[in-house]
Amino acid sequence: MLDLIFYPQMGQAPAYVEVSESLYEWLARSEFSRVGESQVRSLSLDGEDLDLAVVDLGRETRQGLASFLRDQIIEESDRVLGELDEVRSKDEVQEMTYRLRKFQELRKCVENPMYDYLQRA
Repeated sequence: MLDLIFYPQMGQAPAYVEVSESLYEWLARSEFSRVGESQVRSLSLDGEDLDLAVVDLGRETRQGLASFLRDQIIEESDRVLGELDEVRSKDEVQEMTYRLRKFQELRKCVENPMYDYLQRA
């Protein structure tokens, strides 16, 4: 599992969105990785200053990422609804809805104005 990390204002805890390696690779090849540009910024975490490559979640970047994630949620919802009749167990539902749940989790962080930066790599 790999993390996408959302950093808030100084002094607050970041949000970690843990994704599978395959979803991480898919995101890296998708429009998600092309919205916004990573720049090295000095961030204070737990009283320690760290230089991290992060994407500034300004208005345009935030809107671009949110739009991309909403589109993916719609596509994934269509796929899940189409396969729902074939589901036999809770584990199958969990597996089938994994991407949908992760897209929602990412969207909520992107749209949360508390977070200023996203670390994708």
